[in-house]
Amino acid sequence: MFVKICGITNEDDALLAVAMGADAVGFVFAPSTRQVSAQVVYDITRRLPPEILTVGVFKDDLPDRIFDIVSKSGVKAVQLHGHEPVSTVAALADNVRWIIKAVAAGSREARIANQFGTDLILVDAPEAGSGTVFDWSLTDQIPSGIRLILAGGLTPENVAEAVNYVNPWGVDVSSGVESAPGKKDAIKLRRFIANARAAAPPEDPTSGLNEFPYDWADE
Repeated sequence: MFVKICGITNEDDALLAVAMGADAVGFVFAPSTRQVSAQVVYDITRRLPPEILTVGVFKDDLPDRIFDIVSKSGVKAVQLHGHEPVSTVAALADNVRWIIKAVAAGSREARIANQFGTDLILVDAPEAGSGTVFDWSLTDQIPSGIRLILAGGLTPENVAEAVNYVNPWGVDVSSGVESAPGKKDAIKLRRFIANARAAAPPEDPTSGLNEFPYDWADE
């Protein structure tokens, strides 16, 4: 079970998430109460273990701006959380190894999620970033053959139920493990990661989708 902790704003929280067992940490470069600068993120990413996937979150930015921030911040992956067309993903793919495309549950983008040129698809609530739970049955509209990362209002209390219902490849959380906006809570982090992993079904060795797609430490 891939676990991403998003909305990281400081080094202490990044190291805490890693210590608790997170596979990835996300930094928001889009307008948000959790928005951080490329320099702040660079100072954090250079301190993290190489096996941790560091993700920059963008919304409807031009590829050139994304490339510039990726270069300055040192993140390994890009998460596109707007209405970016397939052409944007294609433009980024030449220079960014890992791309996560976020789609809103129930949207047209969700139904054509296998056409974005990446198999890492994050499914969020229709009001992205709102921290609200959506109807998990909407994930049935996501095409097969992708790695579905479930987001949207997840907490330590509901993540096991969500994993049991959706059977995602991974989960993503931000506000659900915070004590205040932009400040992670150690107890919530530990419980979230433990509950998500405990609810995950055994891996099916015949399905490559259950495997991590890449070695995040591979440069």
